[in-house]
Amino acid sequence: MNKKKRILSGIQPSGSLHLGNYFGMMKRMIEYQDKSELFCFLVNYHALTSVSDGNKLRKETLSAAMDFLALGINPDKSYFWVQSDIPEVTELTWILSNVTPFGLLERCHSYKDKVARGIFPNHGLFAYPVLMSADILIFQSNIVPVGKDQKQHVEVARDIAIKFNNTYGNIFVIPEEEIQKDIATVPGLDGQKMAKSYDNTIEIFADEKIMKQKVMSIVTDSTPVDKPKNPETCNLFAIYQLFASESQVKELDDKYRNKPMKYSDVKKELFGMIWDYFADARQERKKYENSPGDVINILQKGAGKTREIACSTIEQVRKAIGLNYFDITQE
Repeated sequence: MNKKKRILSGIQPSGSLHLGNYFGMMKRMIEYQDKSELFCFLVNYHALTSVSDGNKLRKETLSAAMDFLALGINPDKSYFWVQSDIPEVTELTWILSNVTPFGLLERCHSYKDKVARGIFPNHGLFAYPVLMSADILIFQSNIVPVGKDQKQHVEVARDIAIKFNNTYGNIFVIPEEEIQKDIATVPGLDGQKMAKSYDNTIEIFADEKIMKQKVMSIVTDSTPVDKPKNPETCNLFAIYQLFASESQVKELDDKYRNKPMKYSDVKKELFGMIWDYFADARQERKKYENSPGDVINILQKGAGKTREIACSTIEQVRKAIGLNYFDITQE
């Protein structure tokens, strides 16, 4: 019997989940539960690089957990927890820092990009990839699903793991990135990649009026109603494809190219599709909103199950590097 691959993925609990999060990561995570050993977590330590309000972080962590559970993460079929509930991760981060070349971190695009966007350059932001590597390595992850723009994060984890293993012995599994080429970048309201930092998102659990307003505000070109339109360059069409059937996509493609068509009519149809697609998830989320204690219990139970694996790994690491000074049998 083949052992299931261990898949790890995390998301920052900063703001509400949007369509980009769902189709870029969440949908895959839900599917992984049935065919892999899924490790899915909320990275609240990482969030500290951009959130400096304690009340906000507490609230958004619990809210994100509700989002994940409502959308289909099943704690009985996966490992689901909050990053800060596994203290061994921060211990491993310090240990890995001592085998991480300074130049490796200097070459990381994410640090440069965030500083360019105005985020204050501090040690946490600079050493972010080491913490991410600890997240990956402490659970002996086989595969880390990432977008093309995040591939370097897994490469850093691989480099650190190889350096550690070459120095102290084969402790860590060398992780592989998984980039699904068939998953397109979800465009935002303005046509850029949908991202909180661009303020162009469509939130999954927004109320009906706000969601409709956002969908109706999707930027389109000024092609007249009776003129042919290009679906291949239209971000409205790109979002529509995520929810429509193959026959609906073909029909709309034909309208774009050959028939008079109003963008506003497509937007109205798209809103209905999005609203219906997440109807069950909205009902589930209401249940969790009314029982926050149940959500906390799920997270703490998940942390307990996950921590057993973290403790096993960190024990091997401590022995390998000599922190077990009390065990003279190692000589």
